[in-house]
Amino acid sequence: MPRVTLFCVASRAVLSRVATFAIDGIDPRPVWVEVDIRPGLPAFRVVGMAGKAVHEARDRVRAAILNSGFEFPARRITANLAPASLPKIGPGFDAGLAVGLLAASGQCGAERLDRWAIFGELSLGGELRPCRGVLAAAEGARRSGLAGLIVPRERAAEAALVEGIDVAAVDSLRGVAQFLGGGDPPPPPLAVEQPSAEATDTALDLADVRGHELPLRALEIAAAGGHNLLMEGPPGSGKTMLARRLPSLLPPLSRGEALEVTRIHSVAGIHRAPGLVPARPFRAPHHTISASGLVGGGQVPMPGEASLAHHGVLFLDELSEFSRPSLEALRQPIEDGHVAVVRGQRALLFPTRFTLVAATNPCGCGYAGSDRHCSCSEPELARHRRRLSGPLLDRLDLLMQVARPTAADLGAPARESSKRMRARVLAARERQLQRLAGTEARCNGQLDARLVRSHVLVEDAARRALGRAYDAGALSARGHDRVLRVACTIADLDERDAVRLDDVMQALTLRLHDAGPQAVAA
Repeated sequence: MPRVTLFCVASRAVLSRVATFAIDGIDPRPVWVEVDIRPGLPAFRVVGMAGKAVHEARDRVRAAILNSGFEFPARRITANLAPASLPKIGPGFDAGLAVGLLAASGQCGAERLDRWAIFGELSLGGELRPCRGVLAAAEGARRSGLAGLIVPRERAAEAALVEGIDVAAVDSLRGVAQFLGGGDPPPPPLAVEQPSAEATDTALDLADVRGHELPLRALEIAAAGGHNLLMEGPPGSGKTMLARRLPSLLPPLSRGEALEVTRIHSVAGIHRAPGLVPARPFRAPHHTISASGLVGGGQVPMPGEASLAHHGVLFLDELSEFSRPSLEALRQPIEDGHVAVVRGQRALLFPTRFTLVAATNPCGCGYAGSDRHCSCSEPELARHRRRLSGPLLDRLDLLMQVARPTAADLGAPARESSKRMRARVLAARERQLQRLAGTEARCNGQLDARLVRSHVLVEDAARRALGRAYDAGALSARGHDRVLRVACTIADLDERDAVRLDDVMQALTLRLHDAGPQAVAA
């Protein structure tokens, strides 16, 4: 018969507490793992609004403890995850549950338990495995005033990006027990060398583009001011080619922005490199994406593509093919810079400060208004136009027609390179940072109506022309402010402080196609 070893504890109850974190949306929430062991029939219960993955942790914790050479108490074990009002989802509580059980049963010292938190998944063999949201957990440990965080070695470099806390990189549950019992700390995580901005620049360059003088100007303005851009044109005219080269014009991420982006990508499980996200994100979801996939949500709320594009570019190719609910769900994120997802009487905020670049065909066959014959009937044209609502289009700053380049354009040399245009964009962004110092806005595209009035200097002639366009019904009140923001970016590119008449005229032309000059005509 196999030998059975029973681990006995005293007749009185034994309690231990371990600090860990729950990821609530993209924010860390402190959680205390309280483990109580008392006499009674052997049982292991986890309470405190634990999700399915946390309930399954009981089997992982039991196997990990036994396979690490410890004894699993044959007593009544209750593990409480406090606060009980906060949902606990995911496998990141495995290590905390195991350490709490070892501490309560006297198999693990508690010298450091009150100053260190632990976050990680356990394998059946007792190894610590990485899980989503390590960077968020490290930020939570710093906010909670803890001395440090114990994480799996594979994600230690990510946790070490947060300044002000120590990070212990461990490989196994036994290593955690030795460290918490007063043993020597494990070697610190290796420093990760961040690639330079030049190393992370995309290989896509505007030197590949032929023709498209006006679309290139619109792309430069969109990059310089963080403005939303819609390009409309026949298939093969270069809309996607232009959009995919926008990241080559954008300024590098600041450290604060890179930490925000890395935290979102870590929670979403798409960040696997040890350091910060090196470049501004560029997200291009397929047109079959759902509304929750685009702006965030789901049964377990997760960041959507709009949040994954935070501080970067969200490219929607074939815009008219996206479902109407998905496109309408973008209206609030574009306007507010965040989206509120409500699930189970709880509201989660996901940041969505992105530059929207969209491309669409003018009709179903794609050739309306071009030099090729359009096969669409009038009802089909009307049905195609209705796919994009007026409120959505009103939130876009630049509406650009992209024509098919001529044969002469294809054989001509490049008009512009990303390097030269990027230098002008960086200079314009620097002017905006100086002008908007002390505000939450970082570029002209983030100005609200109040900041437009207080930070945009407009000459009288330009203001009168814009007023005539508004009185003629060519602009809404929102469109009025958006034209001013674009005109301000044009002035920044020309290194001027005040918005002139020609800046407003150019902004109107880029927003209203050919209607701009007629709308402001005397």
